[in-house]
Amino acid sequence: MGERRAREERRRAREFEAFVAGAAGRLLHAATLLTGEPFGAAPAAQELLVGALSRTYADWDRLRGEDPYEHTRQDLAAHFAHTAWRHRRPRGGLLDALPPQERLMLVLRLYEGVAEEQVAAALGLPVERVRALCTRGMATVLSRGTRNGEESGTPAGAAHGPASGAVSLLASRIVTGLRHRGAEAATGTVQQRDGAGREPRGAA
Repeated sequence: MGERRAREERRRAREFEAFVAGAAGRLLHAATLLTGEPFGAAPAAQELLVGALSRTYADWDRLRGEDPYEHTRQDLAAHFAHTAWRHRRPRGGLLDALPPQERLMLVLRLYEGVAEEQVAAALGLPVERVRALCTRGMATVLSRGTRNGEESGTPAGAAHGPASGAVSLLASRIVTGLRHRGAEAATGTVQQRDGAGREPRGAA
């Protein structure tokens, strides 16, 4: 039984590391847009992403047939929505002039391309509210760009993710630090996590 569990843990770790290597760059970029930090200097975004990836790793065996990227993005967005008050202070990033909720709408709708109805359902908001927040945020960004021209900050296409070393570090940190939680999930002892560590889904 112990050898079988060890093999399952190794298999899960390999699959997860491959997922992180392919997805963490884009997810970190999204998290950095959310926290309003400059690209390349985003400790709050890294913390936000590590938490979301950690929960994805713990749920890994229950995600068979599901998209782990979608799962992680939804978790990232929900956790950000519940902790938005931590990210109100301007930090010099591309979207730091926006309130956190407007940042969230722009990232999900424009950067990630999630449909209005999906955003509304995931965050527990009316579609009209999602549309209004997105429109207001976009107007602010366009207005700021018009005033500042080319000097308004890092271009939206720049730095789409961390260096490969940072991606590997994220994967290593999660796999080594949370392997025991993954083992519990594999044996069915971590089934009801909404009341024990996972933020409920919905907007603050």
